Amino acid sequence: MTRYILKRILSAIITIWFIMTLTFILMHSIPGDPFASERAKDENIKKVLYAKYGFDKPKIVQYFIYMGNFLKGEFGVSFQKKGYTADEVISKGFPYSAKIGIISSIMVITVGVTAGIIAALKHNRLFDRFAMVFATLGATVPSFVIATGFLYIFSKILGWVPSYGVSSWKGYIGPAIAIGMLSLSYVTRLTRSSLLEVLQQDYIRTARAKGLSEGVVIVKHALRNALIPIVTFIGPMIAGILTGSLVVERVFSIPGIGELFTTSITSRDYTLIMGITVFFAIFLVICVLIVDILYVIIDPRIKFE
Repeated sequence: MTRYILKRILSAIITIWFIMTLTFILMHSIPGDPFASERAKDENIKKVLYAKYGFDKPKIVQYFIYMGNFLKGEFGVSFQKKGYTADEVISKGFPYSAKIGIISSIMVITVGVTAGIIAALKHNRLFDRFAMVFATLGATVPSFVIATGFLYIFSKILGWVPSYGVSSWKGYIGPAIAIGMLSLSYVTRLTRSSLLEVLQQDYIRTARAKGLSEGVVIVKHALRNALIPIVTFIGPMIAGILTGSLVVERVFSIPGIGELFTTSITSRDYTLIMGITVFFAIFLVICVLIVDILYVIIDPRIKFE
């Protein structure tokens, strides 16, 4: 197991390096720079700014400087947020996205898996049909429509939640639902289809023929195998949810990492773009590593070798 984890960590490091390199190349290839919108159009002033932040150096030198700073845990000064480093900007925005993401992930996993199991066990009955209609709606309705509808009903009409911000725990409910609805719909449908497929296998019929109770057959034999594709999806899903959503954060006026990432791209804030990209990449590879380890825990037939 230790050897396997070390291999996966090495693979994760290579992946992160590749993402960093590709992001650096792309950001320095597109037109514009962080100072394109500066009021001062004097070329001498721009030359001073370029020299101060190292933009006058060859691209290969800038690349190695950036990689060296990353190894020291520094992403550099943010050009968008004056007086802040990219590390500080990320550390301020991520907690908002993380809290919303944790609530949303718990909702997706508990409600989605439970609804999918019940729908599979009550195949073609009322609950199954209702769950599939609900899952279809959740997958087709855009997140900003869900967010706007939630605010209109629960904030404007009923007054149960604040219309913007997360000053209280009630402010996290709407964003969590809006961000997680698509994943909730997918997990519900995936759980249902996966469990239905497993329930048709010969070993399930054998377990029932031996006289095992339906609960033991479902939990011990069917559900463990049905969870494999669900866990595969949930790993990257959690990474995506925890890093926020631009549209939802804008609707609810939340200063999360999703909005920061988009505004940093439009303003060519190289250091912040690279910082958020690497942050997300690390988060994603960790989630994928956890998923690979969970495979063996869920299904002993899968070996690390």
